[in-house]
Amino acid sequence: MKPTILIIEDNEQNLYLATFLLERSGHAVVAARSGPEGLAKALEIRPDLILLDIQLPGMDGYAVAREMRKNAALDGVPIVAVTSYAMVGDRERALEAGCLGYIEKPINPDTFRAEIDKLLTPRPA
Repeated sequence: MKPTILIIEDNEQNLYLATFLLERSGHAVVAARSGPEGLAKALEIRPDLILLDIQLPGMDGYAVAREMRKNAALDGVPIVAVTSYAMVGDRERALEAGCLGYIEKPINPDTFRAEIDKLLTPRPA
């Protein structure tokens, strides 16, 4: 079965690129375009991985990650911040909010795929 990745991203170009790269690598992709929509979809589909933009309408990615970490149904689901925030402390802030990793935009297709592959490990049912 293909790993399912939820991308929470409001920028259509970024969403298109990430979806293209992931589907080309054999992953199933589900998209959400706001924080609240991402939370709902995460609970609905229980993805294998969540890629989370930080600048989102509705609620920012930090708040989304914190809410996801409060929900036992999402225990064990890795959350990775994918963001153009690259200032000192941004990575730490994402990790403190509950993200397991941090990928800077613009994404590099080769390192992006490698990072995703590293994070996708089978989860217990």
